[in-house]
Amino acid sequence: MSSMKPDILSQPAGVVSIYNPFTSVNGTGNITTEELRQNIPTKKRSVDTHRQGLIIEGGVGYRQTVVIRSYEVGHDKTATLESILNLLQETALNHVWMSGVLSNGFGATRGMVRNNLIWVVSRMQVQVDHYPIWGEVVEIDTWVGASGKNGMRRDWLVRSQATGHVFARATSTWVMMNQETRRLSKMPEEVRAEISPWFIDKQAIKEDCPEKIVKLDSKVKYMDSNLKSDLDMNHHVNNVKYVRWMLGTIPDEILESHKLSTMILEYRRECGNSDKVQSLCQPDEDILEGSGLLCSFEKVPLRYTHLLQVKGERGNEEIVRGRTTWKRKIPAKPFTT
Repeated sequence: MSSMKPDILSQPAGVVSIYNPFTSVNGTGNITTEELRQNIPTKKRSVDTHRQGLIIEGGVGYRQTVVIRSYEVGHDKTATLESILNLLQETALNHVWMSGVLSNGFGATRGMVRNNLIWVVSRMQVQVDHYPIWGEVVEIDTWVGASGKNGMRRDWLVRSQATGHVFARATSTWVMMNQETRRLSKMPEEVRAEISPWFIDKQAIKEDCPEKIVKLDSKVKYMDSNLKSDLDMNHHVNNVKYVRWMLGTIPDEILESHKLSTMILEYRRECGNSDKVQSLCQPDEDILEGSGLLCSFEKVPLRYTHLLQVKGERGNEEIVRGRTTWKRKIPAKPFTT
């Protein structure tokens, strides 16, 4: 394959070669410069040296090794929840990239693009036991499995490369949406044929009877209004942005003294670019009441119920229901072997 960069040394003196990143390289329109720059493989790969990734789990799972960078940590030098969620998203996309079925969509296969389909998440659960620290090398494993007839489950494990301790685990359920009509769609057989060979029966978090998240009303303790949305390449709000809006209603004193340990999200509808979003939050007081622990609440995990909704002319429409659990921060201790 010829290099995309202009060969400056071979140009006659005084001649400047202009590189246009928006036109097709070969003039036929079959291979664009954008596709070459992304270098999306058309066949399955086992190792990706650029992303420090490799295929595992008998050829269907994916592991990526990353270093926690300075801009991914907070003032306590531990990775933020947003950073962890971004890493989960990135490893999921890189898993599809390694599979050889990725098209130019945001994690969409070639069959999905032909059918004008995109992935949308319907439910996600994250459990964090420990937060990685600045400069730490972590391994993130991810894999997929079937979820009903038309859905897909994606799970993750985040562990320390040095000790092998599992820091976090996550599971999610995904369904397909038509990119034009914005309606949910059944999984076409050609898409099923692309992704089903990658399915394995393994769960990072077992949810036998998922706890229902109640809907909040306007009589909540904390509320943030007129939140502004921005869209990703699938033309909807990124999942991490939803989490940022939700956590923005947690009191500062809780954020200073506690760390999020679990989070459950139930997605109800899309959020558009011009939508005015409200974030509602209510502490689950019943955890403490009636248990005789009101005086020792520091030892009890705190729970909050969340709701993101769109304010419209016809009333409020739900975007996401959520629940978060928080544990008091403790000084970092070395892991025992």
